[in-house]
Amino acid sequence: MYDDSVSPLLQGATLSGGLFWALALYLPLSGPLSRFEASLEGGPLNESWRQAALVISSLLLALAVGVVTQLILAWALGPGWASSLALISIGWGLFISLARR
Repeated sequence: MYDDSVSPLLQGATLSGGLFWALALYLPLSGPLSRFEASLEGGPLNESWRQAALVISSLLLALAVGVVTQLILAWALGPGWASSLALISIGWGLFISLARR
């Protein structure tokens, strides 16, 4: 089913699951980035560079946490189950955000 000669980071299930987890965890991780945004305001960057730095850092943080989450859950549950759990988390997050309105 999975090729043992390929690194776990390069397997398709890890990459797709990592992207799903990045999507599921993007909003919860954006809260702590407000401190980073506040520190950027006092820096020498102009507005467009500040915005680019904030967007790139938030996407990289979500992707890194997503891949780590996928690897841990793939080790515990299996790659397919970990990816499915990410999709369930995305759906649950959407449901909760719509229910709050």
